[in-house]
Amino acid sequence: MVDFRAHQDKTEDVMEFHVAVIPGDGIGPEIVAEARKVLDKAGEKFGCQFTYRELLMGGASIDAYGVPLTEETLAAAKASDSVLLGAVGGDVGNSRWYDVAPNLRPEAGLLAIRKGLELFANIRPAYLYQELNKACPLKEEIIGDGFDMVIVRELTGGLYFGKRYTEEVDGVKRAVDTLVYDENEIRRIAVKAFDIAMKRKKNVISVDKANVLDSSRLWRSVVEEVAKGYPEVTLSHMLVDNCAMQLVMNPGQFDVILTENMFGDILSDEASMITGSIGMLSSASLGAGKLGLYEPSHGSAPDIAGKDLANPIATILSAAMMLRYSFDLDDAADAIEAAVRKVISEGYRTVDIMSEGCTRVGTKEMGDLIAARV
Repeated sequence: MVDFRAHQDKTEDVMEFHVAVIPGDGIGPEIVAEARKVLDKAGEKFGCQFTYRELLMGGASIDAYGVPLTEETLAAAKASDSVLLGAVGGDVGNSRWYDVAPNLRPEAGLLAIRKGLELFANIRPAYLYQELNKACPLKEEIIGDGFDMVIVRELTGGLYFGKRYTEEVDGVKRAVDTLVYDENEIRRIAVKAFDIAMKRKKNVISVDKANVLDSSRLWRSVVEEVAKGYPEVTLSHMLVDNCAMQLVMNPGQFDVILTENMFGDILSDEASMITGSIGMLSSASLGAGKLGLYEPSHGSAPDIAGKDLANPIATILSAAMMLRYSFDLDDAADAIEAAVRKVISEGYRTVDIMSEGCTRVGTKEMGDLIAARV
């Protein structure tokens, strides 16, 4: 496998980045196409070039190779500068991809690539654009001046990666899922959260279930230890059930939420819906180095695939995160984020965020509008 990392073109002084692109399933190919369109426009403006290599994962990989992630795909992703992912999976209740063992289902490919790339930190911003207040399901008095939070979720440990099995004991079936964390796993994700907080409002709320779980008690003690190295950051703890309530009662109180894998999975989806639509929420999965996996927080939405209805903004904002975290192109990332705000302020909406008085556009037109304003 050839390692095709970023390099400087000496003759034209253009920085080239090699991006592994996984369009995935459902609406994935449509929204990734719009993100590439915006990336290319940012590249033209800021003197960089993106070379894409398309790879298969999820249901598309199952159809082609019989497995959700091949070793060749993983190797190609490792050899890239970053990975841009659309979405994987299909309709669980009506899909040939799910009448198989769990390790052969589309989502197993996502878990495997995160593990294979050693991406232990999932970063999910949740920001309410003022123009989308009406799309937010919360009352105006709860929304207040809006909210701007980041959920930092541990990604490669906990219940999703612990030993699991189903057995029959004395004629009764039982299933076992194991939640395991060690102090090193907790420490490295806590450091990520505190580093992010230092660039924001310097406030971390660590979410656990320390009143019940041993893993959460270890989590809390390690987070407190890490906090000692960040005296400027305020740390508080919140039980996960209370956090779920607080997100819909007073979302403006949150800056950085730090939590484990399953809690973060649930809370970040909840946070996405109070932004107006899960189609607005970007996501980055990071490890110790610059290589990252960037994807929207939503699923593959097979019911609207191919209909030019999907909101590409989450994927476009995920691409902006890629520019910021993997390529250190903050100006280009800022330009994309500003273009998204501009389009929203001008009243353009996909169907999921549509409100009275706005102009409805499809997936492709939304991508065109954002690219034109970069």
